[in-house]
Amino acid sequence: MCGITGLLNIKGSNISQRLIDEMNKSISHRGPDNNGSWVKNNIGLGHQRLAIIDISSQANQPMVSNNKRWVLTYNGEIYNFKEIKKELEKEGFYFRTKSDTEVVLNALSYWGEKALNRFNGMFALALWDRDEESLLLARDRYGIKPLYYSFFDNHFLFASEQKALLTYKDFQKNLDKEALVEYFTFQNILTNKTLIKDISLLQSGHYLKIKKKNNYQIEHTKYWDYNFNEIESKMSRLEYEEELDRLFNQAVKRQLVTDVEIGAYLSGGIDSGSITSIASRHIKNIKSFTCGFDTSSANGIELNYDERDKAEAMSAIYKTEHYEMVLKSGDMERSLPHLTKHLEEPRVGQSYPNYFAAKLTSKFVKVVLSGTGGDELFAGYPWRYYSHSGCKNFKEYIDEYFINWQRLLDPNELKLILSPIWHEINHIDPKEIFSNVFLSHKNKFERREDFINHSLYFEAKTFLHGLFIVEDKLSMAHGLETRVPFMDNDIVEFAMQCPLTYKLKNLNSKFKINENQSGLKTSNYFMKTNDGKKILRDVMKKYVPENIINAKKQGFSSPDASWFRGESIEFVKRKLYNKNSVIYEFLNYKNTTEIVSQHIFGKKNRRLLIWSLLNFEEFIKQFIN
Repeated sequence: MCGITGLLNIKGSNISQRLIDEMNKSISHRGPDNNGSWVKNNIGLGHQRLAIIDISSQANQPMVSNNKRWVLTYNGEIYNFKEIKKELEKEGFYFRTKSDTEVVLNALSYWGEKALNRFNGMFALALWDRDEESLLLARDRYGIKPLYYSFFDNHFLFASEQKALLTYKDFQKNLDKEALVEYFTFQNILTNKTLIKDISLLQSGHYLKIKKKNNYQIEHTKYWDYNFNEIESKMSRLEYEEELDRLFNQAVKRQLVTDVEIGAYLSGGIDSGSITSIASRHIKNIKSFTCGFDTSSANGIELNYDERDKAEAMSAIYKTEHYEMVLKSGDMERSLPHLTKHLEEPRVGQSYPNYFAAKLTSKFVKVVLSGTGGDELFAGYPWRYYSHSGCKNFKEYIDEYFINWQRLLDPNELKLILSPIWHEINHIDPKEIFSNVFLSHKNKFERREDFINHSLYFEAKTFLHGLFIVEDKLSMAHGLETRVPFMDNDIVEFAMQCPLTYKLKNLNSKFKINENQSGLKTSNYFMKTNDGKKILRDVMKKYVPENIINAKKQGFSSPDASWFRGESIEFVKRKLYNKNSVIYEFLNYKNTTEIVSQHIFGKKNRRLLIWSLLNFEEFIKQFIN
């Protein structure tokens, strides 16, 4: 796990070592164990290393192949690298190190881009071919590791974080106002745009190539995509459960491979609990970590947000060495400048709990296991699916499902709040952007299952992808590697073909809630049924206590709805009721504060928007000229 940087001059002029050094320095937090660079003529590659597998200096990067033709800078972990290594050794390859980096380098040199589909893990990489004078950038199937790029002043720049690109002299740090429309609709960016104009994010499951013989034109290729689909299967329900059990144990065991100490998040839920249970069978007294919340001012469902008691109970069962941290409203306020610096641009959710969880964990281990992905693969958010499962066609489906994902502002509110710049962005249609996500998921729209499988596709491509970006940035801010066993290739393939009736109980339900109202999905929905992730719950009964298996779906949420009306109300007012706040160069002051007031006076829950506005304000200060 590391950070990568690079710079290619498409006019052939020599690259300065200083430029690579500055890019590396800007992301030194990602890899404090070693700083490396390789500069030759018009190409420069950089690397910041967090040493996890083969921590010797021989495994430092950028790494040059034995025949000197290929140079690799790589961020990630390939969990099946030993199996691939055996294949390559049969083909005559000799290995100098025990690292997965050298396996990746030789696999790409031998199989080319086809090697990407052999990798079971997470990665962002850049490979320079000295003979062909071509550059390959690639990102893992699911987008667990980010990779940004930009063309600027005859240079092609790329890096694990945007701040490395911004070190380039004269880079114009302008806001991408079109991307802002996406963010204030979805609390996410669904395209490959970022909030910084002219910086793009390489899409998950894609690679790009730039060749001298093609005048350095970018060629994008998709090498993998999700495909949630109902298939004809002769397997029984019991056989599905046994297979999931086998694959899950295999995935956790695969991801325990490391030459440094590994720990596990233990949030009090089924996903992290199951992972910790299995990991604890292989690692005695594994360290586990939980962040809880001060709920003294909370009310209603927020009183349940502190799950420390559940985590401590599981820790006792699994015999982990357990550590916990309690977050207060003041922690959220104080963290904002540091969090924004590392997150770079706002993305999904209230991310400060992730920031503090990583901060705590990094004091004890360099690698941590996380339960991210279980909900998206096994239908853990049933209230998002049922409301549209009975649609008649794709248009009706888009109309209904799009409403579910207007997490911050509906189209009317969007026009009012963005009125100062509306003349520049009124051609952007969020519903069209939303609809375009489905273009590559070409399954039929005939049965209820078809519509729900399309929803699972959308959420894996967008919401889960956003969670991965947040987790990468905030864990690497503390020099911590996060691993996600649910995203093992074999589990993902299994989940995509698993019948929906094994995941969800009530395909004919039409229950619908407002996603922004944090309490409704548990207080209302789960009073009726304990649905979602059914097969996963059944399989994990042997690993997780019954009260956790049958618990209501909650997620890693904080009581900020109450904080924004209570302890943090003055903080919110100081930031958002100030006409001189920098966001009001782009947002309408009157319309914005009216919506914020809806929350403060208890008329409507706008917790997601308030957090997004606070984050956006800090982002403008730090990243935009």
